Amino acid sequence: MDADVVIDLSQQALFVITMLAAPMLLSALAIGLLVGMFQAATSINEQTLSFIPKLLILVVAIMISGPWMLNLLLNYTRNLYQSIPGLIG
Repeated sequence: MDADVVIDLSQQALFVITMLAAPMLLSALAIGLLVGMFQAATSINEQTLSFIPKLLILVVAIMISGPWMLNLLLNYTRNLYQSIPGLIG
């Protein structure tokens, strides 16, 4: 087994994980910041107020970036399957 192939696949896996998580995390971060600023400005201290906007924005983010995320995951999986002969020997 070639160590360079394993390291390359590991780096690709980390990159794919980061790219798949980024749209959801960034959108939840942005809406959480906006709701937090709204709560601070209005002195509303309800903990559950940010749940529904975050849930809605996550659904929208998945609908918008879903095809891109699926394509990224399929390309990685295809690359992984094609590298199996190099991993075996």
